[in-house]
Amino acid sequence: MTVIPHWLEKRAFLTPHRTAIQLIDRTKITFQQLREDAICFASQLYRLGIRKGEHISLLSKNSYEMVVAIHALSYLQAKVILLNTRLTPSELRFQYEDSESTSIIYQDKLAEKVKEILPLTKDKYFSFGTVRKQTPENFELPIEMDLDDVFTIMYTSGTTGFPKGVQQTYGNHFWSATSSALNLGLHEEDRWLAALPLFHVSGLSILVKSVIYGMPVHLHTGFSLEDVQRELMNEGITIMSVVSVTLESLVRDLGNERYPSSLRCMLLGGGPAPQSLLEACKEKGIPVFQSYGMTETSSQIVTLSAEDALTKLGSAGKALFPAQLKIIKDKKQANVDEVGEIVVKGPMVTKGYYKRPDANASTFEDGWLHTGDLGYVDRDGYLYVLDRRKDLIISGGENVYPAEIESALKGMEGVLDAGVVGVKDERWGQAPVAFIVTNDKARVTEVFLQEYLTKHLARYKLPKAYYFVDSLPRNAAKKLLRRTLMDWVEKGNRRED
Repeated sequence: MTVIPHWLEKRAFLTPHRTAIQLIDRTKITFQQLREDAICFASQLYRLGIRKGEHISLLSKNSYEMVVAIHALSYLQAKVILLNTRLTPSELRFQYEDSESTSIIYQDKLAEKVKEILPLTKDKYFSFGTVRKQTPENFELPIEMDLDDVFTIMYTSGTTGFPKGVQQTYGNHFWSATSSALNLGLHEEDRWLAALPLFHVSGLSILVKSVIYGMPVHLHTGFSLEDVQRELMNEGITIMSVVSVTLESLVRDLGNERYPSSLRCMLLGGGPAPQSLLEACKEKGIPVFQSYGMTETSSQIVTLSAEDALTKLGSAGKALFPAQLKIIKDKKQANVDEVGEIVVKGPMVTKGYYKRPDANASTFEDGWLHTGDLGYVDRDGYLYVLDRRKDLIISGGENVYPAEIESALKGMEGVLDAGVVGVKDERWGQAPVAFIVTNDKARVTEVFLQEYLTKHLARYKLPKAYYFVDSLPRNAAKKLLRRTLMDWVEKGNRRED
């Protein structure tokens, strides 16, 4: 067992008056105030019956209340299941039940969605407003945290279409933050702009960095081009985490202007970036640091360094200091420039999926995580990611697995078979399209399919087009041949209704 001081307790002791969070209206919250708010919220949750070790689901969009709730649950030593607010009630219900949550805490404006998630249960569910009305009840305040204890669980879609809960320990988050600092460095004037969702690991990791580094976070409720540009230009932002879609919009809007020299890093994740975007950033002097990571690695595990940001365009960089990386092909380590599966190891890698022994057995080997992603390492040791898992679609920075959409489609009356692939999309990077085999051509139309899926899948998972075919291409083992589907897309093999 390895313990460290509770990180918010320690940070509030070291730099109580330093800004922890700055809101969009320029309101500043110090680490001392954040600590007091989190402990008060925790004592109110304790009054409502939340106890140590419980699995508590949290449903909220970015807000200071969400930040307080996350830290409060760490004080109660509960495990936090971070729910994606863009999911449908049925998707959220699965994650709530699969994670064995005993309660859900939610943003007040999401009350209707919560009622759909838990319409008839006797479980405890409380809005932020309800919690704040409680009389605080004293509880034993932890002064330490065990780095081996699970802090958060985030769900990621699997190749079978069933989401898996990724367990992230305090140690995973601590080492992720430490590893990033060893690569990017720490500057006294650092300010990190957080417009990514806090329920994603890329967003949550910024909050962890804040308390470990003693660094202000400029918290945005979402990505507003106007607000983000204003802060990048006028508020001394030094680092911002982005995905390709948001970076493209920023570059377009920037025009002939340039960002202040205070901006030292655009940390780019969420999948391979278009070469044209990277070249445009280089031309405008925008310091883009490509990175590679996933929920299972508690954010980045490979990142370009400052000296390589403009000379190794297209590369995700080298494995961070405590991490290891190798490329495996045919069960052997691949040669330089040889494409294979990306396999990683390090203290930021998850201890495993929650209640998924089969997935754990196939994904982890002697501490190594088999990512399923394809890439290669050049002779200088730099990683180039070619594909984010063979079938994965990255749409606007969100992971979309074809199998999940196919599963939903096949549950629909009149659909005999379905296949989904990702195609290039000017706005989102990629978007899913679906091939449908139906025995009811009059009823199963594009409109009907879209209306059906809207009830079962988040909007970013909905196909942008449907292709109606007599049968899907499969090999002798009945495995879907997605490459053939891509060929069909290019040929426009679509049935006109």
